[in-house]
Amino acid sequence: MKRVAILISGGGTNMVALVQSMRGDNPARATLVLSNNPDAVGLDRAATLGVPTAVVDHRAFGRDRQAFEAALLGPLQAANPDIICLAGFMRILTPGVIDRFAGRILNIHPSLLPLYPGLDTYARALAAGDREAGCTVHEVTADLDAGPILGQARVAIEPGDTADTLAARVLYQEHRLYPAVLRRFAEGDRTPLYL
Repeated sequence: MKRVAILISGGGTNMVALVQSMRGDNPARATLVLSNNPDAVGLDRAATLGVPTAVVDHRAFGRDRQAFEAALLGPLQAANPDIICLAGFMRILTPGVIDRFAGRILNIHPSLLPLYPGLDTYARALAAGDREAGCTVHEVTADLDAGPILGQARVAIEPGDTADTLAARVLYQEHRLYPAVLRRFAEGDRTPLYL
């Protein structure tokens, strides 16, 4: 059984989808939900689902990312995860963490990478006149949103779409894609999945 730590900053809807998928014959189990935000709604959701939680408040460290990440490593190492899933974790990890867990950190991003790394992906897709948007699960590397693609799901952009309406449809696909990719990854299959 693969141990999975999930990092969140907010509501954790992708975290909930991941935890709920890790049941039955799934080869992975959530062993920790860790947040940089003590007020994250996702912490209560994780506790309700029976997953241990921990908080390392990034604000206590100011701009000292190395000190924050050193503190973050405490609960992570205690959980001894085989896989780390970023699920709305709004902090960029440095090579100090990425290298320690190289090849074992997954992230979901709300665009069809390599298009639109970073923030404001829906508005950028709409402004560009794209016909479709979507989400990508990728392996985390030191380059922002540039790691190997493990899966993508596409969503048509409809006339009259706003960033909010598009985000809602993409989020639905995220909840399908991320658990499916995690299961395959836990089984040792890194072949990209396209929904």
